Amino acid sequence: MSSVEIGAPVVAHKLWEDVLAMVLGVAVAALGLFFYSQAQLLIGSTAGMALLISYVSGWSFGPVFFVINLPFYWLAARRMGIRFTIKTFIAVAGLSSLTWAMPELMTIDHLNAFYAALAGGAMIGLGILFLFRHRASLGGVNILALYLQDARGIRAGHIQLAIDTLLMIVALFVLPWDRVALSVLGAVVLNMIVAINHRPGRYLGESRP
Repeated sequence: MSSVEIGAPVVAHKLWEDVLAMVLGVAVAALGLFFYSQAQLLIGSTAGMALLISYVSGWSFGPVFFVINLPFYWLAARRMGIRFTIKTFIAVAGLSSLTWAMPELMTIDHLNAFYAALAGGAMIGLGILFLFRHRASLGGVNILALYLQDARGIRAGHIQLAIDTLLMIVALFVLPWDRVALSVLGAVVLNMIVAINHRPGRYLGESRP
């Protein structure tokens, strides 16, 4: 029998549960992104775009990530609702601020790139999963992926994986091939976590509209 009973009522999350999930999601994702930046790896979505820009320009990831996400809020408000948009804006602002401050909170003398790809990808995937299950996201492609899953039934993880593949191809012109290969490994870990754990019928918890 499925772990989710057919016809089971959807239990709405309480406000404190949404707040806790957003704090944990942002904190875990920020740590994963810090691993990636330290190891010169790349992630997908708008975070990957921001990392590429930071590698090329030397600009801090946090502000770049915040600015890149600005155009996507229109789609979020139009298709996903104002509550989702506000929560996503808060999550993006929190992640931008935390990653900007991370060098003051932590220093790493040595970080194996293979471990950074696996652990960083897993942490970012778990952070995104926290947010997805409480009707928020880290902006950008995550918004598009959630919308297409709700509207078309296409798994969010599959959408992100396709877009991430295109971004990795571009990364070959910026990063050494071995870093791109490890980034692909991390992207697979991240997207498998989202695809397996966030799909219709798997989880019935829902935030209030």
